[in-house]
Amino acid sequence: MPNSALTQNLGKVVSVRGSVVDICFENHLPAIYSMLRAGDDGRIVIEVRAQLDALHVRGIALTPTQGLARGMAAADTGEPLKAPVGKGVLSRMFDVFGNAIDREGAVTDVEWRSVHRAPPPLARRSTQSAIFETGIKVIDVLTPLESGGKAGLFGGAGVGKTVLLTEMIHNIVERRQGVSIFCGIGERCREGEELYRDMKEAGVLPNMVMLFGQMNELPGARFRIGHAALTMAEYFRDDEHRDVLLLVDNIFRFIQAGMEVSGLLGQMPSRLGYQSTMSTELAELEERIANTDAGSITSIQAVYVPADDFTDPAAVHTFSHLSASIVLSRKRASEGLFPAIDPLQSNSNMTTPGVVGQRHYDLAQEIRQTLAQYADLKDIIAMLGLEQLAPEDRNVVARARRLERFLTQPFFTTEQFTGHQGKLVSLKDALDGCERILNDEFKDYPESELYMIGSIDEALGKAKT
Repeated sequence: MPNSALTQNLGKVVSVRGSVVDICFENHLPAIYSMLRAGDDGRIVIEVRAQLDALHVRGIALTPTQGLARGMAAADTGEPLKAPVGKGVLSRMFDVFGNAIDREGAVTDVEWRSVHRAPPPLARRSTQSAIFETGIKVIDVLTPLESGGKAGLFGGAGVGKTVLLTEMIHNIVERRQGVSIFCGIGERCREGEELYRDMKEAGVLPNMVMLFGQMNELPGARFRIGHAALTMAEYFRDDEHRDVLLLVDNIFRFIQAGMEVSGLLGQMPSRLGYQSTMSTELAELEERIANTDAGSITSIQAVYVPADDFTDPAAVHTFSHLSASIVLSRKRASEGLFPAIDPLQSNSNMTTPGVVGQRHYDLAQEIRQTLAQYADLKDIIAMLGLEQLAPEDRNVVARARRLERFLTQPFFTTEQFTGHQGKLVSLKDALDGCERILNDEFKDYPESELYMIGSIDEALGKAKT
């Protein structure tokens, strides 16, 4: 936040309970969401969240409160939390206050805007639907993403959400001309540092901005980092008329930070301990991600699912905002089928003949049907063996197993671990491969020939060698 001259509306700290600070103002009360500064040199930043009575406000500290004591002065800055916007933010990395954290010096040539902004009105929103290609077969064929839409990567701990998100960044950022904004909410600092280094080596930083509210930061800071990222995204969409790709890792940590803030403020929790205002807080963030007549914001969000329970309120509320839901399965990960996307649980609003075309729609339906039949036959195979199935059922199983292996893909971001060179596959090649497998063109090929390849022609080359 810029160091504007502090106004003389001074208050006095009357209680400090962890991150919750009560302050008495005798002149006039600061507005809700105003930033207060306390401690030595005003280094402790507090956001006003409630006006308790005619003299007292309650705030949440966005920085550690060590050294803050009762009786200390707190100054009202008279303005809300602000984020830097402008061409000067490109290729830089920021914290929640807009301070650069990449050791490249302070930012210049920027304007500061409040992070609290209303979503665009319905009259300005665009209603056109177009496909957003990722180069990942299983996503482009079965759960195509919407350009200017919101997609979620759902999964428990350790099933590959961050790896899949990083691969999408690698595939998309190099090929598109828009601006990419990465927002890390409550994630590990190691992941942020690695991503920054990877993007620098790939040469895509000039069109990228990164913001991090790490997991060791206070819940107030983690809760606001998403709003700061959206303020930057809205600048590039509305002022520069550019298409923006907004990547969020992890939206569950945003909900979790809101839950912590709510608990600290003593508000009554609802089901499973979540804050009673969860759906409102999530909607305030998600509704700002939209297509307008000026440009678009396409968002891809990782969503941690607690204990793999998709009925958890956090997962349920997030589902309702998305145009595509990509569900990662622990079972598929254990079978080595990466990316571990469950094709039967994942879905997309784009999979209609009017958007993707009749051929793509029919193929996607046939693939799902084949995989669903195989899932139904698994119990019979486990009890009686494959030999006891009818010939037609055996063909279904053979097709499904080959489809499962063809829909795996080596990633660029995991080359150093797997030894497989990463592959980028066009939608046309992915559809051709699936169609040829469904037509039994590869029924005499071993399943392993189709595992971890790019286009289907690589299987022919493998067989020859």
